[in-house]
Amino acid sequence: MQVFRGPPTADRQRDCALAIGNFDGVHRGHRELLARAVERAREASLVPAAMTFEPHPREFFAPDAAPARIANLRDKIEGLARAGIERVFIERFDWRLARLPPEEFIDDILVRRCHARWVLVGDDFRFGARRAGDSALLRARADAGGYRVEQIGTVAEGAERISSSLVRAALSDGDLAGAARLLGHPYRISGRVVHGARLGRTLGFPTINLLLPRRRPAVQGIFAVRVQGLGPAPCDGVASVGLRPTVADAADPRTRWLLEVHLFDFSGEVYGRLVQVEFLFKLREERKFESLEALTRAIGEDARHARALLSSPAAFALAGP
Repeated sequence: MQVFRGPPTADRQRDCALAIGNFDGVHRGHRELLARAVERAREASLVPAAMTFEPHPREFFAPDAAPARIANLRDKIEGLARAGIERVFIERFDWRLARLPPEEFIDDILVRRCHARWVLVGDDFRFGARRAGDSALLRARADAGGYRVEQIGTVAEGAERISSSLVRAALSDGDLAGAARLLGHPYRISGRVVHGARLGRTLGFPTINLLLPRRRPAVQGIFAVRVQGLGPAPCDGVASVGLRPTVADAADPRTRWLLEVHLFDFSGEVYGRLVQVEFLFKLREERKFESLEALTRAIGEDARHARALLSSPAAFALAGP
């Protein structure tokens, strides 16, 4: 896969069929759009491509009010690759892009730099300054730009439109089965293992640690998980996503959101390894304990509960590809 931070400047890029969107979570609705881009690319001998925006426009305009991010950039790119996308344009969302007239977005970015010959968008796509651009404007400029436009309609789950908001709500409610149904796979977070404070080892529950963005994550609490990337088979474990209120000051701006996983029946060097944590069951919310002894007892109970759930038939039904 080719990944560009912004459209390439080279003039010799192959023409592409370009799906455009934020693609947070790359859920089943997104995959309908991406599958169509791949299909159109094959029909017209184009490269299947996608354009996404970093940061999310809502994070740029109102960072304190923006919704929790479902996927980090690494997981987003992996989701696009799984959908068959071969080229990704990561367009930086800043004041330059926010103020760009929609006509310039089409002529300069989509046509001249991305070499888009087929443009695929969702039914709610807007772009350009003041969100003035839409699919009607794309079609109006299609002949001059030498591209075609296709708009993909709503993908529904029952009476509800499959959307990042719906996935985010399921994760917030601890409905991991519902989130997996919307995503098409268990909810995942990937990252590299970093050194921690080694408190878990002191308590008898050593953990692997992944730093999360400073913004509030889409999931918080204690979970039964499976970890990919440490060997030929996944490793079961119990995970905490939170601010560790028993040992850290959540009000301190230096306190980081952390994903900690205690792995069952595993030993080996893990620092610097790229792993993927799959969330299968939520056990409880994170809370502050009155002592480290009480925290240790709670972790032991969480581990027993997680082992039981991960060996149940329900775990096999939730396990993803």
